[in-house]
Amino acid sequence: MPTHTRIRMFNTQETYPNQALDNDLCQAVRAGNTVYVRGQVGTDFEGRLVGLGDPQAQAEQAMKNVAQLLEEAGSELGHIVKTTTYITDPRFREPVYREVGRWLKGVFPISTGLVVAGLAQPEWLMEIDVIAVIPDASSDEEGTS
Repeated sequence: MPTHTRIRMFNTQETYPNQALDNDLCQAVRAGNTVYVRGQVGTDFEGRLVGLGDPQAQAEQAMKNVAQLLEEAGSELGHIVKTTTYITDPRFREPVYREVGRWLKGVFPISTGLVVAGLAQPEWLMEIDVIAVIPDASSDEEGTS
């Protein structure tokens, strides 16, 4: 019996036709009660870029993707414990973080933010990956400290 579940498997030949890649990946992995979500960008699951040149719109689409993947894995945004956000320009910090913050209001995850020279495609201005949990129905996962 598998110890984890792979969600939305794909091959990079389809995702990055402009690059000579042939890697088998997936959008999320559920391992026990932990969900790891691959970096999400402003592209929907049909491969259409949302928000060309607009970091806020790309962040909104990325968070829509995160929410959907967590749901498919049996979790939800409220169970995110860690985010890592990548932006390609420091000026994108406010619009991207405001949008991510709108989706995660009241969640209080730990967070890492990085400014990077570029992402896998030049039109991508931001990327976010998350780790979430699927709480045990009998446990109290809310902290008060």
